[in-house]
Amino acid sequence: MAKNAGTNQNTALTWRRYKDGDFSPASLQEQIFKAGWSHKCPTYVHRTPPCQASCPSGHDIRGWLDIARGVDKPTGGMTWQEYAFRKMTSSNPFPAVMGRVCPAPCEDGCNRNEVEDHVGINSIEHHVGQYAIEHGLKFEAPPAETGKKVAVIGGGPGGLSAAYHLRRKGHAVTIFEDHALLGGMMRYGIPGYRTPREVLDAEIQRILDMGVEARCGVRVGRDIPLAEIESSFDAIFWAIGTHTGRGLPIAGWDAPNCVTGVAFLRAFNEGRLQVVTERIVVVGGGDTSIDVASVARRLGHITQIHEKDRPENVVWGQTAHDVSSVAQRHGANVTLTSLFPVEKMFAAEREVSDAKSEGVDIKGGIMPLEVIKDASGRAVALKLCKCEMDGMTPVPVAGTEFEIACDLIVSAIGQRGDMQGLEAMDNGKGFINADKNFRVPGKKGHFVGGDIVRPHLLTTAIGHGRVAAESIDVYLAGDEIAKRPKVDVNHFNLLAKLREVNLSPEPYAGGAVRGTDDEGFAVHNYEDRSRHEIVPSTDLFLGHFLYSARHKRQEVHIDADAVIGNFDERLMPLPESEAIAEAKRCMSCGLCFECDNCVIFCPQGAVQRVPKKERTLGRYVFTEYSRCIGCHICHDVCPTGYIQMGLGE
Repeated sequence: MAKNAGTNQNTALTWRRYKDGDFSPASLQEQIFKAGWSHKCPTYVHRTPPCQASCPSGHDIRGWLDIARGVDKPTGGMTWQEYAFRKMTSSNPFPAVMGRVCPAPCEDGCNRNEVEDHVGINSIEHHVGQYAIEHGLKFEAPPAETGKKVAVIGGGPGGLSAAYHLRRKGHAVTIFEDHALLGGMMRYGIPGYRTPREVLDAEIQRILDMGVEARCGVRVGRDIPLAEIESSFDAIFWAIGTHTGRGLPIAGWDAPNCVTGVAFLRAFNEGRLQVVTERIVVVGGGDTSIDVASVARRLGHITQIHEKDRPENVVWGQTAHDVSSVAQRHGANVTLTSLFPVEKMFAAEREVSDAKSEGVDIKGGIMPLEVIKDASGRAVALKLCKCEMDGMTPVPVAGTEFEIACDLIVSAIGQRGDMQGLEAMDNGKGFINADKNFRVPGKKGHFVGGDIVRPHLLTTAIGHGRVAAESIDVYLAGDEIAKRPKVDVNHFNLLAKLREVNLSPEPYAGGAVRGTDDEGFAVHNYEDRSRHEIVPSTDLFLGHFLYSARHKRQEVHIDADAVIGNFDERLMPLPESEAIAEAKRCMSCGLCFECDNCVIFCPQGAVQRVPKKERTLGRYVFTEYSRCIGCHICHDVCPTGYIQMGLGE
């Protein structure tokens, strides 16, 4: 396909449903054609879009994009941004933070990639999240108190998410956090120029304002016994994160100037680390390693540094810089190494590109072999070699060894939990085991989520908190916790939408019926498969969608000469007009977006609009089966894959 100059977007739209020579049905058994008609008629089938299925927090992404584009309109004078905010935060209470830092797996899954480029989902979330802060939007108080109390151990994204969802259900929640402030990795692991602290504080405060209690500076297992928590609360949710970094498994790592990425970023985010050394090697390849390298470039080094002010001493909490604020800063030479080639690194592509432009030297396809020390035992170089990957295992290439001189080595290759005082919860590997409902096996009333189960994205921890809160709610009610659905996200619910707009079906009177098209108790010819099926691009009529360039957020790019001391935010929110225009690029996969194709192209006039007074999102058209001949045209021209052919009469 042709490429638009300066972008990666396809401009030549070559998609075709039928190719040359396709003039008859591929399978008569499937189509059931009888001359000019068939026994198949359209059914309106709701399925999960791949963006939502790719979102670890379970966002109803299509739902709030439909709001932004004007298909689903708010009532009562509410702005579309507030309506979208309410929809977003039914899954994830951090739209302003996640709109900035989430690597957006939803965009990777977006079916629009098969046309030209994905929808800028993250940027629209950013716009709505920022609007909510600027307009002081709050969360609603729970409808009623249940009298149940839940302890949430850890105030990071997973713990805060669980606290939010539990409080919405009316449970009393107390968060125990061993750091001085809430936020977890959002505060102590991600630099402030990516998650501005005023934004993070605002989104945390919304949760606290619902009546959630927070006890910071309190460590369970040290300041308060676990037995006391178990006796005082009806359920416990563990979300202690993984705040202990992994060192490099090579000889010489015990040198004093070898530190972990987790400790490095914590020292920076707590305001203690203000300068680094002249030559730094960061070993990693993921987002944490990029953050370490980018922070190091911004901090720079000073030529005259007191022994007690060496960065490693600050990182380990032994002292704090006292002269760096007045000393002349110089650029740090930062090298980032990865086992994988640069193009296959796990870090977000945008972050890798920015790090390069800011002066970070990124070397891929190499593995560390040994820390080289001087006579005093300090690291002076890192010995490496080229490698090839066998799955996740690096295989060294003989004869390719080399050294990189350095004053500081930072390992950002992974992390685990700090289980001191919590040995009863440790699975032996620095983590806590969980089943698919996020229960701790063998520990009644204990639930767990976030990085302490499996280190992953912030949005993954947020999703764990949502699902665990549902499990805890069922547990507190004394009910059996059911098996989770195959597609475990926050689904669009047509019945809930009908209730919202006062169109609830009539009560079922009982008795046998044949057909429901004239019955008021049923939603006619509609099927919800969203808990089991994801709609693929091959089920969409992609020919409906014209080329439309993505509306991109303004990004502040900093070159290597200007990076020192620059901690300004880099991502600017989309203006309202562009946020709406970008939302209109959404193809509404798996749900009607009221394009009228089926109504216009039906040769029998069998597909008709639902009467306006009975119409709402997801109930826009119906089929009059007495007219339908099963020609499949409505199915062929449906852009969203909402119309599927099923047996009818």
